[in-house]
Amino acid sequence: MAEANHEVRRPHLGTVIRGSLTQGVEVKLDRSTSVEDIAVGAYVAIQGRRNRTFGMISDVHLEALDPTLPLSPPDLSDPFTADVMEGTAFYGVLDVLPMLVLDAETGETRPVRTVPPHFASVSLASAEDVGQVFGHEDATHLAIGQPLEMDVDVVLDLRAIAERSSGVFGKSGTGKTFLVRQLLAGLVKGRVASTLVFDMHNEYGWMGRDHERGREVKGLKQLFGSRVVVLTLDPESSQRRGVPTDGAVRIGYGEIEPEDIEVLAESLNLTEIGRQLPYRLERLGGNRWLRDFLNLDGDGLKDLAAEVNENESTVQALRRRLETLKRFAFLSEEGGNRAVESIMDYLDRGFSVVLEFGQYERQELAYILVANLLTRRIHESYVRRMERAMGDSSQEPQPLVIVIEEAHKFLSPGLSNQTIFGAIAREMRKYGVTLLIVDQRPSSIDDEILSQIGTKLACLLDNEKDVDAVLSGVSGRSELRHVLSRLESVQQALLFGHALPMPVVVRTREYGSPESYAAFSVADALESKEEYKRKVDDLFG
Repeated sequence: MAEANHEVRRPHLGTVIRGSLTQGVEVKLDRSTSVEDIAVGAYVAIQGRRNRTFGMISDVHLEALDPTLPLSPPDLSDPFTADVMEGTAFYGVLDVLPMLVLDAETGETRPVRTVPPHFASVSLASAEDVGQVFGHEDATHLAIGQPLEMDVDVVLDLRAIAERSSGVFGKSGTGKTFLVRQLLAGLVKGRVASTLVFDMHNEYGWMGRDHERGREVKGLKQLFGSRVVVLTLDPESSQRRGVPTDGAVRIGYGEIEPEDIEVLAESLNLTEIGRQLPYRLERLGGNRWLRDFLNLDGDGLKDLAAEVNENESTVQALRRRLETLKRFAFLSEEGGNRAVESIMDYLDRGFSVVLEFGQYERQELAYILVANLLTRRIHESYVRRMERAMGDSSQEPQPLVIVIEEAHKFLSPGLSNQTIFGAIAREMRKYGVTLLIVDQRPSSIDDEILSQIGTKLACLLDNEKDVDAVLSGVSGRSELRHVLSRLESVQQALLFGHALPMPVVVRTREYGSPESYAAFSVADALESKEEYKRKVDDLFG
């Protein structure tokens, strides 16, 4: 009787007829199973003689017993003829990519190293199967969605997200921002790591926008109250949008170093000489080099060119390009407000920080400058502290996940060796700092960097180069390529990598409903700006 229930929970699909470890196995569908009921990306279980193998449907195709049959199709208007021939003379075949094996003796999962035997029974995976493979939601595991055609959660290991850099990819409008919100909510709620979000489009702090449904959705501050600090580069924009913040970030000219200018070389169209000249200027003027350089008049520039033994036109060209920085109100000749120290203090105390860019959301130059400048100094601090704590894990700083949007602007082949973000991706988790990169053009990111991304969450990508880039180096790449290219345009994603035991396609979890807020938020969530102001007064005086 127990065996009968076992079969009811796992609807039978067909049997294995051929296959290989590298190409996957082919499954002949039973005549009672229609190909129209099968979805690419669905999760199946294959019962062998000793072990149970879990895999994903990567393709569906039609076969005929007689190769000439498709050339002269039979008359199927007669129901009896159709019933006799369906499943015998012609039938459906599934391509299944085996991924994990459940050991019958230990009950543990392990990577696939062989294929199931001929005629092994294939069924849709059950909720019990998914729970056994992926585990269940808790403080360090986040329910991110449900497999296709199933009502059971797939969970991500949040500790793995914090241990190695991760990426969320997909073309515009596919739901990348909602996935990122969920990941951040899981990290904040579980206190797995501190997060620093460079919020280019003002989506994550107080309130975001669901453009598909034309509604506002809660940001991290509303969900987590005092656990999240919202800073801004543009207080006036925050006030116009009615967004309460915890402070403004000001950066002094004296905090900008030649390394920060070199990262802007592509945006400023600097020549090789123009990239190196700031280093020489710094040797002459110390941390006042940029302020003094921008304040020079014509004669001053001529004298400076002679002093550094450089062509005057080259010096003037660099000056013209750097004058662009004067448009940014968050830069100050008189000095900044110790932004790095403030952010580090928040992170040390367990807060997560969201830095909004306000009106600068369309200013690529501002985004690259600020994100790189702050991250480089924060990373340097983590390196020093991790080295001091060598051998004493209790002295190590809280793990940090840094979120960057439009990641290709920092990690393109020409820039990845110059930005701090390229260094962090290559270090993996050596100094306790990892990245969560968000991008719709992964093919523009350096291949070496993509290979270091531990976990990837890929929404629909319609560019072949982008699909190839995301799947680079992944086992079963060609089969997963079919799966990724057939995702729906919204609320579906292919998940694979370090934080999951195996790749899986999910309908991503809802974000924006009262039920989803209740699942993500904590007891001190904020319902109004007035309540926020009261809590700020209580916390900061």
